[in-house]
Amino acid sequence: MNSSLYSRRRFLAAMAAFCTGCRAPELSVKKPLAAHGIHYRECAQDSGLSYLWKAPGARPLDILGTIGNGCAFLDFNQDGNLDILLVGPQPALFAGDGKGNFTDVTRQTGLHRINGHFLGCAVGDFNNDGYPDIYLTAYEGGVLLKNERGSGFTEITKEAGIPAQPWGTSAAWVQLAPDDPWLSLLICNYVQFNAATQPRLCATNAVQGACGPSHYRPLYARLYQNHAGKRFQDVSEVWGMQDTHGKALGVACADYNHSGRQSICLANDGVAADLLENRGASFRNIGYQSGVCCDANGNFNGGMGVDWGDYDNDGKLDLAVATFQHQAKCVYHNDGNSLFTEMSGQLALADQGLAYISFGLKWLDCSNNGWLDLVLSNGHIQDNIHEADSSENYHELPLLFINQKGKRLVSAGAGAGSVFQKPIVGRGLAIGDYDNDGRMDILIVNSEGRPLLLHNETSQAGNWLQLQLQGTRSNRDALGASVLFHTGKQTRLRLCHTDGSYMSASDCRVHCGLDTERQAQCTIHWPSGLVEHTGLLHANRIVRVKEGSASSAMN
Repeated sequence: MNSSLYSRRRFLAAMAAFCTGCRAPELSVKKPLAAHGIHYRECAQDSGLSYLWKAPGARPLDILGTIGNGCAFLDFNQDGNLDILLVGPQPALFAGDGKGNFTDVTRQTGLHRINGHFLGCAVGDFNNDGYPDIYLTAYEGGVLLKNERGSGFTEITKEAGIPAQPWGTSAAWVQLAPDDPWLSLLICNYVQFNAATQPRLCATNAVQGACGPSHYRPLYARLYQNHAGKRFQDVSEVWGMQDTHGKALGVACADYNHSGRQSICLANDGVAADLLENRGASFRNIGYQSGVCCDANGNFNGGMGVDWGDYDNDGKLDLAVATFQHQAKCVYHNDGNSLFTEMSGQLALADQGLAYISFGLKWLDCSNNGWLDLVLSNGHIQDNIHEADSSENYHELPLLFINQKGKRLVSAGAGAGSVFQKPIVGRGLAIGDYDNDGRMDILIVNSEGRPLLLHNETSQAGNWLQLQLQGTRSNRDALGASVLFHTGKQTRLRLCHTDGSYMSASDCRVHCGLDTERQAQCTIHWPSGLVEHTGLLHANRIVRVKEGSASSAMN
């Protein structure tokens, strides 16, 4: 550790003490290769996704009107094909056929019966019956939807013991202890805001528009412990949620320190970020001590989306946080011993993302070369910002940064597809392989338009493996499991999770690009604490692995 880094961490610790698919097209040699060989095609309407968002409220929008929505990839009926959930006042569910076609099944599954000011979603099997359930976050609300074994959903919020939230944003399902296989629910809350709140609008160059979060008092995340898949208990105070900073917009869970327990990162808007280290029966907030509370200069970020991923393949999970305009999009390198170094400057990411207000964010390996790339959805928070500043726009470009072997993250630009040339009001973002071809696809919320479904058509992608994990001692989805993919050349760490990003949920299958390697052996660290090894698995397959029987996994 260099002296300046050591001094900065001592300063932060002192502060803490003081503060006590489209159908896959036929590949053609006439089609030019995109920059870095990566190419995405937008095909939401062609695939059958008929949905339209329009930011609610009178214009200009206030902070509530501009918050946006989330989306999800999930396999609600367990047919092996990813489906799509789009969150809005009337949520919509589209069943996928694994060939790039989606059919609206909102009415058939009973989702047409619910309505509210819904914002985001969390996907996880809370009763361990093998079918993913959904929690929808909301302004002054929120609903828990029990999956009736793939035939539809039943709203059970009240009987499950989960109260309405004042302003729920992102949420996450998490296994709190190795010996507790039931997924508990963490719900982020944002700021105090209702019909009587003032100010509702603030001036930018004499033009009235949405105010920032500094004008409002914080709300705090709540933690609901799952009792045998039947009822939830508010354990927020017991677990130390009162020691967080509030105004949370993003949440991501992981065993980042190999403790055997799931810890939680909260991305907060305009105040210090929280890293909640799981101590067994409570959380200890080490945001300051760890270095993830702020950027490399000690400034607090407007944190939105957040995600764990090992970007440099050193076997430790790193952290990425989407931030506000004129702020670096932060990447915190996991140095071990619960210490992190913010690396956006060294990775050349800081300057490339400064002009954007970023919300959704996920690590993914676009080309299956074994290195995690980074995708972000962007959009301004003031719908009339162009009137206040002619150099700014409400609609912004989505961004894709290509990982150059853990040394730099370089913008792919328009070379990765025309979708990266079209500005949108980007908010939620999810990833998943919806046509099971081994190439990771992207789903993005456009708050003033239709969803974007980005089909990965990278023609020279490498080999890959996907694991579909099934917990027995752990939660059924195995959320929180980490998998080491061992090949002849390298070991890569990947995480089983649906959380991360912004108010969205992603495919829980564990995807790993293998580049030119044709097989891999996997070491699985289950949330229960069990460690298992598979035999050699052949590339370019989806492999089901059951906890306790990993050595017999075959493809």
